[in-house]
Amino acid sequence: MKKIYFSIVMVSCLLLSGTLIAQDVYQKQRAGWLDIAEATKPKLIETIKRPIGIVSVVKDEKAYQGWKVVPKQPMDSLYTRSMKKQSGVVLDFGEHLTGFVTFKVEDMERAADAALRLKFTFAEVPAEAALPFDPYNGQLSRAWLQDEIVTVSEVPTTITIPRRVAFRYVKIEVLGSSVYSDFKVSDISVNATTSVKEPAAPLAATTPKMIRKIDQVGLNTLKECMQTVYEDGPKRDRRLWIGDLYLESLANIYSFKNHNLTKHCLYMLAGLSYEDGVAPSNVFERPTPHPQINPLFDYALIYNVALKEYFVATGDKQTALDLWQVAKKQIEIPKKYIGADGMLDYEGADKDWWLFFDWRDGLDKQAGLQGVVIWAYKNTYELAKMLGKENEVAELPALIEKMTKAAHKNLYDAKSGLFVSGKDKQISYCSQAWMVLSGVASKAEGAKALKALSTTQNVVYPGTPYLYHYVIEAMIQVGMKKEAKDIITNYWGDMVNKGADTFWEVYDPKNDFLSPYNAFLVNSYCHAWSCTPVYFIRKYPEIFQK
Repeated sequence: MKKIYFSIVMVSCLLLSGTLIAQDVYQKQRAGWLDIAEATKPKLIETIKRPIGIVSVVKDEKAYQGWKVVPKQPMDSLYTRSMKKQSGVVLDFGEHLTGFVTFKVEDMERAADAALRLKFTFAEVPAEAALPFDPYNGQLSRAWLQDEIVTVSEVPTTITIPRRVAFRYVKIEVLGSSVYSDFKVSDISVNATTSVKEPAAPLAATTPKMIRKIDQVGLNTLKECMQTVYEDGPKRDRRLWIGDLYLESLANIYSFKNHNLTKHCLYMLAGLSYEDGVAPSNVFERPTPHPQINPLFDYALIYNVALKEYFVATGDKQTALDLWQVAKKQIEIPKKYIGADGMLDYEGADKDWWLFFDWRDGLDKQAGLQGVVIWAYKNTYELAKMLGKENEVAELPALIEKMTKAAHKNLYDAKSGLFVSGKDKQISYCSQAWMVLSGVASKAEGAKALKALSTTQNVVYPGTPYLYHYVIEAMIQVGMKKEAKDIITNYWGDMVNKGADTFWEVYDPKNDFLSPYNAFLVNSYCHAWSCTPVYFIRKYPEIFQK
């Protein structure tokens, strides 16, 4: 396995460099890192789950995305009746599950004299079970949509669908069968998987009811995404992204405490880093571990913070020392863009890299980029001091000071008390949050800026729970405890009120159909970066559990 991993990394390096000769900065370490990643790969916990009843998915303009689920019949009515007469039946498993579905097919009265064809549609939310997937005009692969056609050649039989699926509801349709014989489907189950071994500790008795619900849905989300890596979404994309890793690991620290999974992911990302040393934005485990060639500026820097937080939580100094070389390499990424005045060349970085921050059309990321670099530099220097390595990054304090002063000078509008971004001086939640988290804004300035957003026109709001995480972190940092609690109660609580079993990748209270991919059905409705109320509720009990 060691040789296979290493050869895959080398091929990826050659592809990234665009040349047949590539200098791999981690050549001596990769194999060892990947060995540790393999050794720390968690064993999945498997649980057999069965549907709890038959439901109807009915149109309701007031329901999320226009569809709601109502109970219809008990499961026995499916298992004892002709499947041909029940085509289109929808089953409810009562909770979001990730795993492999098995079912039995049996004759009724006469032996089957022809093949059967069944279509299974797996749905995380009711709309997926109600609306047709085609014609599909989304920007991501149609194959992410979870519909599977199964041809049954022999009856009776037991079939396990080979594709792993993530769902709460499953619709079963009969596409083909004999006109002379009949059949029934029975004993439908899913072998549900997660790497979570132990339940999270209970919340305080004083915790408000809605906060309890949000915490439980957040735990469900985290549990479903904790497979053999921290997946971003078990339906889609089913891989390890650094941005999701960081937020999942924070929530895990305060809930399931499966720190070995974090260690596994950190080593895998190191072992699969690009040949120039940049941490990969995301990696795949299967068929063998390999990175996607898709460098992402802010995620590469977040790797350092994830490593630091892991060290703080576990005291595992050896891992931090092993991976320090990777962290040290990431701080080189911004340096070519830092001008003499301390401001980052935003346009240059935007041309060379994918800058993420949020799925929100029109978001100007200049202020966010300046902020995330300062924040990452501060966290990296803290990590260096903990490891006794500050002499290796001795330039960071001066860079931090220079960039901080430049950001305050160029991005702070003293008249409005807000930080602006870009040529059009855009005002956004993203900019204020990262100016606070980086320390560019003083506590008083940060509180004033964040409070002013609610009464300022043309503010660019977050489009995802991912950015809202950093907004809440910033609010707590400047003492806006009530406002932080209100966002969790209102934003995530609104998803709960709309029926969320797990929290969604994208959510805008004003637009149930928002999608970065031009197709809301392909959105992930169990998404890792949405689980972080668990982190806030449990790290700050004085704010959320009273």
